[in-house]
Amino acid sequence: MRTRSLPRILFVLAPAVALACHAQDLTDPSAAGSEQTLGMSTPLSSGVSDLPVFDPNGFVPAVTNPLFPLPLGRRLIYRGTEDDLPETVVTDITLGHKTILGVPVTVVLDRVFLNGELKEKTFDWYAQDREGNVWYFGEDTKEYDNGKVVSTAGSFEAGKNGAKAGIIMRVHPKVGQTTPQEFAPGVAEDKARVLDLNATITVPYGTFTHCLKQEEFTPLEPDALENKYYCPGVGIVNELDVKGGTVNTGLTRIINP
Repeated sequence: MRTRSLPRILFVLAPAVALACHAQDLTDPSAAGSEQTLGMSTPLSSGVSDLPVFDPNGFVPAVTNPLFPLPLGRRLIYRGTEDDLPETVVTDITLGHKTILGVPVTVVLDRVFLNGELKEKTFDWYAQDREGNVWYFGEDTKEYDNGKVVSTAGSFEAGKNGAKAGIIMRVHPKVGQTTPQEFAPGVAEDKARVLDLNATITVPYGTFTHCLKQEEFTPLEPDALENKYYCPGVGIVNELDVKGGTVNTGLTRIINP
């Protein structure tokens, strides 16, 4: 389970010139955004409560939540293994522009390389409300085999085909709290449950403290379960498949603009 369908957040600081070269591709498939409206006053999913109300006029320009910051131009590089093969994940917080449901979103480019070959390329869309909750507006994802696109499964955009925005990180997460990260029925339905608010984790980049640890899962893949560590000032530093997969990646490098 990956956001690849479970949002995989690797944040990378790439030079501004390199990011600019990708500007057109970053907003693919549509830079204009949706004109559809979306009511969020009702719960996104059964068993999930106390969700913020979606207000398109209640968002701020930058994503600064300490556990999920998205400073423009940052690159994070993660390394690890999947199926006993070396895996590298590179995530760029791009300068791309896109508007969804009237909200300007931050465009994050995530690329997954398995044994040196590009296996997945995803554009994720995020925005933060005034209270500090980080919302997830969808993704444009492609899986590759021998350089060719073989699947776009898991792609969705809030406001289209019944999809709604989910929440990647609450401003005040609580242990035991469950939050819908994605809500595109039958397409992307990832959820997260907080396990610890003061976790310590060591990855190749170093040791992080006061981290949030949570398990992420989806009813679309009931046999899959993934643990992630979100640490202050960085975001995700470790992803580990507990069941249904073999991914184990840790932060190795941060490149700032």
